[in-house]
Amino acid sequence: MAEALQPVNPTPPAAARRPLLGYAPALTLALFLTPIAAGLIGTWLPAFGYLPALGHDELSLAPWRQLAAAPGLGGSLRLTLVSGFLATVISFALTIAFLAACHETRLFAELRRLLAPLLSVPHAALAIGFAFLVAPSGWLARLASPWATGWDLPPDIPSLQDPYGLALAGGLVLKETPFLLLMSLAALDQAQARERLAVARSLGYGPVAAWLKTVFPAIYPQIRLPIYAVLAFSLSVVDMAIILAPATPPPLAVQIFRWFNDPELTLRLVAAAGASLQLLLVIAAILAWRASEMAIATLGRFWLTTGRRGGSGRAARFGAGAGMLAVFAMAGGALAALALWSLARRWRYPSALPDFWTLDNWARQGDGLIWITGTTALLALVSALLALALVLACLEHEQRRKLHPGAMALWLLYTPLLVPQVAFLFGAQILAVLAGLDGTWPALVWSHLLFVLPYVFLVLADPYRALDERYSRSALCLGAGADKVFWRVKLPMLLRPILFALAIGVAVSVAQYLPTIFAGSGRFVTLTTEAVALFGGADRRVMGVYAFLQALLPLVAFAGALAVPAWLFRDRRALSWRS
Repeated sequence: MAEALQPVNPTPPAAARRPLLGYAPALTLALFLTPIAAGLIGTWLPAFGYLPALGHDELSLAPWRQLAAAPGLGGSLRLTLVSGFLATVISFALTIAFLAACHETRLFAELRRLLAPLLSVPHAALAIGFAFLVAPSGWLARLASPWATGWDLPPDIPSLQDPYGLALAGGLVLKETPFLLLMSLAALDQAQARERLAVARSLGYGPVAAWLKTVFPAIYPQIRLPIYAVLAFSLSVVDMAIILAPATPPPLAVQIFRWFNDPELTLRLVAAAGASLQLLLVIAAILAWRASEMAIATLGRFWLTTGRRGGSGRAARFGAGAGMLAVFAMAGGALAALALWSLARRWRYPSALPDFWTLDNWARQGDGLIWITGTTALLALVSALLALALVLACLEHEQRRKLHPGAMALWLLYTPLLVPQVAFLFGAQILAVLAGLDGTWPALVWSHLLFVLPYVFLVLADPYRALDERYSRSALCLGAGADKVFWRVKLPMLLRPILFALAIGVAVSVAQYLPTIFAGSGRFVTLTTEAVALFGGADRRVMGVYAFLQALLPLVAFAGALAVPAWLFRDRRALSWRS
């Protein structure tokens, strides 16, 4: 009897859990940090003239001198900085303004429901759809012509691939604003936003002033890394820049990509120097943003103590709501434009809709489209499943060991999102060549896993850690082992966030462009690589087919993530809402 009354230890012996989970964190870090470290080394050495495979076996500054003398380098740098900072500032300002002015409104609730579908749209598909909207002969001009503009022919205005990179910045805003909004919403749940607002409102502060003075200082440290990731991506994006940015001179990342693909092999050294410069540019930009944070914080302390209560916030609510609604509407319009062009047989300007409709655009692609779609879907599913398995193992190990990861773990997690892809993928390709993996499925899956895993972890970590421990303790007290609790209790209750994280992983994999190019060595074609390659052609109908299908795959994954738990738990309402 005394033995029966002894408390059950919820933590199993170390020897029992070590073979299953003990090496999961180390394996995960090795899988996605080793290629980055090796890639940076493999890029910096050629940047200083060391590439024995091409006969350069001595360190030299010649690649940097060639880079400095490259025509249009100054224009590329200017274009990169303008478009990158402009997109990040607008996305951040619009997100914060919308949260401050429109929290707990009907518009806020409605747009929150649309976040997942919008986030699932790959960058290239959104960029092509946006181009179909804002081009001189785009859908927006067609809708307003000739009755409002008088244009019977497409106007001669640089609305696409403009010299200042405004179209690129606009496309980035459509993609990055929903991401920052999602990260901010996750931070709100941890910052006790409602309690803070209730106290501030009781002291007479207006809704906007109350949010900015009490909630914003609490959530900004939690969204700092996502902002840095947005800034790094905006400064180094390649696929969206190929579509929306000017070609002469292009943004720096696009120019580096061209040098890497040039038949003249000696340009690999210049490309490596350019990739190193891209990394330094991103580091400098993040440091500049950090400096501006500290300066604004100093000024903000004075504003916080002025005692000004602010007004009703109606004007701010209208402006912020209209701005966020415009972002969602433009993104939805971009997808609609892709669908229209994929079904158009003939669409003459200035007709608002196609003159004739057809499915021949899809039928003509035939087996090639099916093969490319299958490759894309299989690659995305394998990458996402591997990432999900690693993340679940790490989170379960964390709970069994009662670990509390700190800020350093979060920085390591964000490393693939902060380091520009073009800055290390060339070096990673050299590593793959030395290992005999270049152009193989394992190398391709591994390259996608680098970027899929952080997003899967970010999506799944909070729901996994928030699951009430009493469920596990009850199962342990009933005699279940830790592994049985994981499979029979935790996974069923967390099925919905798990499937949602899997869908996020699929969407991230489908969107990858540079990793597919470098790791696949041209042997694997996905919907993303094909859509970007087709953009240089003249047939918008074919582009619409590939880009729309590229956008459709992640949406199917998200639909499955919603449908499967609803069907499995259709007779278990309590389990359904918890899952």
